[in-house]
Amino acid sequence: MFQFIQQQNEFENVLTLMTQCSTYGLDTEFIKVDTLWPKLGIFQININGKVFLLDGTTLDLTRFWQLLFNAKQNIFHACGEDLDLIYHYAHQQNLNNVFDTQVALSFLGHGLQVSYQNALKLMLNIDIDKDQTRSDWLARPLTPKQLEYAANDVLYIMQLADTIKSQLQAKHLLAYVEEDCQHLAHEIGKETPIELLYQDVGNYRHSRRQLMQLQQLAIWRDQIAKTLNLPRSFILKNATMIDLVEKNPKNNFQLASIKQIRPNIIRDYGKIILALLRALPEQEQWPFRIPRPIRHSSLEVMNNVELVIQSVVDETAIPREVLLRKKWLNSLYKHVVFKADEQDLPSYLLGWRYEVLTKPLIRALYEDQDYLSQQMKETD
Repeated sequence: MFQFIQQQNEFENVLTLMTQCSTYGLDTEFIKVDTLWPKLGIFQININGKVFLLDGTTLDLTRFWQLLFNAKQNIFHACGEDLDLIYHYAHQQNLNNVFDTQVALSFLGHGLQVSYQNALKLMLNIDIDKDQTRSDWLARPLTPKQLEYAANDVLYIMQLADTIKSQLQAKHLLAYVEEDCQHLAHEIGKETPIELLYQDVGNYRHSRRQLMQLQQLAIWRDQIAKTLNLPRSFILKNATMIDLVEKNPKNNFQLASIKQIRPNIIRDYGKIILALLRALPEQEQWPFRIPRPIRHSSLEVMNNVELVIQSVVDETAIPREVLLRKKWLNSLYKHVVFKADEQDLPSYLLGWRYEVLTKPLIRALYEDQDYLSQQMKETD
C-alpha cells in the first residue's frame, strides 16, 4: 500500500520515478508548536498510484524540491501550510503548478473549507480515519497507525482530483480553478514588506505616533522571531503591541501591566521595548493614518453592485463567496476613492474575473464616487 523511505539510497529510486511522471499527489505532516518555521516529519507523495512516505528527519530533499517546482501539476487538498513548508525548505517562493482540491470543491458549491475526509466521502464515498491529526510526527519510530494515516492522505487524492476536474470541465470552470490556485500559491509565498507589518496590527483609531511605534515594534518582533525561530506571538501578541502603544509605559513596572506580556520578555527585552516606544524618528517619517473601512455606497449604487455580482453568479454558476470576497470588494472601493492603479488590485480581480466582474463593478462604483469620497472625508 505504501513505502516508508528513510534511507537516501531508497530515496534515489523515488526520485527516478518522479522523473518519469509529471503529476504528483502531495501532503505533509509537520510540527509547528513552538517555532516560527515548521519542522518536517513526513512528506507524502503519490506517484502514478504508488504512495511513498518520505522521512523529513533523515533524507536530503534538495532534488525533490526541484522536481516539485518543475512538475506539470502538484495536487494538494488545502495547500496553505504545505506550501508554506515547501517554500521554507526549498528557499523558493512560488509554485506555479498547484491544483488544490479544496479550492476546486468551492467552485462546485461545497463551501470554502471542506475537509479532506469530507471531500472523499462526498465525491468518492470513501471513509478514512483522522484520529492521528495531533500526532508527534518527529518521533521515531512512527507507529503503524501514524504511517497508515499519513498514507491515506495521498492514497486517494489523484482519484479525487480526477473526479472533481471532470465535474469542473462539464461546467467550463476548470481553467478558472487552476488560475485561482496559482493566485493562492503566489499569495502564500508573498511576504509583507517589513515596513508595512504594522498594518496587520494597527487600525484607523491609532494616531500617526502610535502607528510609528507599532511599525518599530513590528519590525523588531519579526527580526527576533526569525533569529530565534519562535512564533511572533511568543515575543509579543498583536493585542500586547496595541496595549503598549495605547498605554505607552515608561518603565518595567508599567510594562508588567501590559496585556499578555510574558515576564521573560520584560526581563530580556524590556529596555529595548521601552526604547522603541520612546525613540521615534522625525514626524514627517511617521506612517499616515489608516483609513476607516469605507461605508457602503448609497442605496441605489449598492443595489447596482449586487445586480452585477448576481448576474455573474447566474451566468457562471460560481458561488458568490468564491466569486468575490469582502476584502476584494473593499479594495475596489478604495481603488475608486483614491483613483489608484488597477495593478494594485488583488491579483484575483485581474485574471478571469476582470472582464466579467471587476470592470462592471468599477463602473458601478464610479457612479457613486462623490458619495464614497465624502464618506472618506468624514472618517479622517
